Amino acid sequence: MTVASLLTDCPPLGLETLKIDDFQLHASSMRHYGLGPHRGRLNIQGGLYEDDMYDGGWCAGRSDPLQWFEVDARRLMKFTGVVTQGRSSLWLSDWVSSYKVLLSNDSHSWVTLKNGSRDLIFSANREKEIPVLNLFPKPVVARYIRINPRSWYASGGICMRVEIMGCPMPGDQSVNEVTTTDNLDFRHHSYKEMRQLMKVVNEMCPKITRIYNIGKSYNGQKLYAIEISDNPGEHELGEPEFRYTAGSHGNEVLGRELLLLLMQFMCQEYLSGNTRIRRLVDETRIHLLPSINPDGYEKASEAGSELSGWSLGRWSQDGLDIHHNFPDLNSVLWEAEARRWVPRKFHNHHVPIPDWYRSTNATVAVETRALVSWMEKIPFVLGGNLQGGELVVTFPFDRTRSVTALREATPTADDHVFRWLAFSYASTHRLMTDGNRRVCHTDDFTKEDGTINGALWHTAAGSMNDFSYLHTNCFELSMYVGCDKFPHETELPEEWENNRESLLVFMEQVHRGIKGVVRDVQGKGIANAIISVEGINHDIRTASDGDYWRLLNPGEYRVTVRAEGFSVSSKVCAVGYDIGASSCDFVLGRSNLSRIKEIMQKFNKQPISMRQRLRQRRLLDT
Repeated sequence: MTVASLLTDCPPLGLETLKIDDFQLHASSMRHYGLGPHRGRLNIQGGLYEDDMYDGGWCAGRSDPLQWFEVDARRLMKFTGVVTQGRSSLWLSDWVSSYKVLLSNDSHSWVTLKNGSRDLIFSANREKEIPVLNLFPKPVVARYIRINPRSWYASGGICMRVEIMGCPMPGDQSVNEVTTTDNLDFRHHSYKEMRQLMKVVNEMCPKITRIYNIGKSYNGQKLYAIEISDNPGEHELGEPEFRYTAGSHGNEVLGRELLLLLMQFMCQEYLSGNTRIRRLVDETRIHLLPSINPDGYEKASEAGSELSGWSLGRWSQDGLDIHHNFPDLNSVLWEAEARRWVPRKFHNHHVPIPDWYRSTNATVAVETRALVSWMEKIPFVLGGNLQGGELVVTFPFDRTRSVTALREATPTADDHVFRWLAFSYASTHRLMTDGNRRVCHTDDFTKEDGTINGALWHTAAGSMNDFSYLHTNCFELSMYVGCDKFPHETELPEEWENNRESLLVFMEQVHRGIKGVVRDVQGKGIANAIISVEGINHDIRTASDGDYWRLLNPGEYRVTVRAEGFSVSSKVCAVGYDIGASSCDFVLGRSNLSRIKEIMQKFNKQPISMRQRLRQRRLLDT
């Protein structure tokens, strides 16, 4: 039996995914509470500072061969193996280099795994981050399992992060098991399988889907997207554009699979006549891009769900973090504001990309360039990028205004809208706002309803979210959809149930606020007109046909429209509480100055001011 098949047949118990709760983890001793057995979970991340409540692993209080780490499965299991890591720490190095395994049915009498007549000693870690899997010679049935460290890093202590591999006994299903009734393809998909699945969805629903690609990865793999709309392939006047993306960090695999499940679900439900899905498809142009970084995914998937660790495959093939590889437009705007150039000399929106960023020798991933081009081409209104490793929704800004601050609340002009958008996803997720759930790593986001301003969590320049807000009309948020970046495929049905409603509710928010068309008196749409909302220092612009969408919370707003060569127009637009953007159209007449210029150009005449100057010169010459 191969390792891959064994991992598929006997999945992890769920230390990393938190299926195993803190009360099921025990230890002989602990250095302090923050290094207790509840922290001995695979891939758990330590805090920035040592000796706090959230350190990165279990560490024994003493360094001797009598220490142990124990898991109570609370039922008979067929144990097949153990995965271990050292302690997660920025400053210290601790790991176990060998251990024994003991098993019990009552936690009193223990049997050590043997190699013939001798105790079996497993070789473990040689450094602290790379997971090491040890498979048992044959499966062993028990309720309790203990890991007894025998040797450890000489300059450190006994510290571990652990996952246990095992199958429940036949007919034994946990009462807490979450199941799904959706008939979807719940498994991990290679690049080829992903492309094939998208093709299957397109063939099932040819009238509402279209497959296209936005570019290629560093290794030449196409970045495929699927469009779901009642008229795929064209932008319909007055219909908003929405996007979900996933996999910018190639090892954060859950988002990729959720989008593949979402496209299957929407196709099936549309065909079955689901009124909610039909309304969403008929009134929205939806784009799903499941794998931004297919090169990174291949690295992570080659190692597997339990052995890819925390960062293998995170970056692009050329070593760049795609999600934070966008131009830093925050500093450009904030400098213009400091010089008081806004709004006379510098717009508060559609901040231009610096020339250096577009140069061929700039340190920009080809995947990022493809995303930028895509974001500029399509007039997206709302977007969400699915991330992994946490349970929280983050919203802009992601970079702090203060250069020295590591974390600091840095709101946008649309902070109230962003907070609502974030809450709409978090509040409908099965776990994000559950105050009784255990934190994934170090932060308890349930205190903030499962949401946080990105810069208040940790500052990061050049994020996709900030770039989208400052350079385009699109409001972009990040959804961290699970504690486990790369869950075992047996976890996918439950993760789908956790996120399904949230994915749909967030898409529906694209219809919140106002929408309309800006036309001239002849009825022709005016492109690039500026839409300003009184009291909000961030404008948007109309698309090529003159249509626009402005996300707003319920209330009354004075909206002003400006376009070069046209008179300014203002009106009050009301936003209700029900889903469905309020219509707010504008008709602009030509400005007097533009009319004079047109007349002068038409009759090849010079402006009055120029004629006066010429007359004065003639008088002086005489």
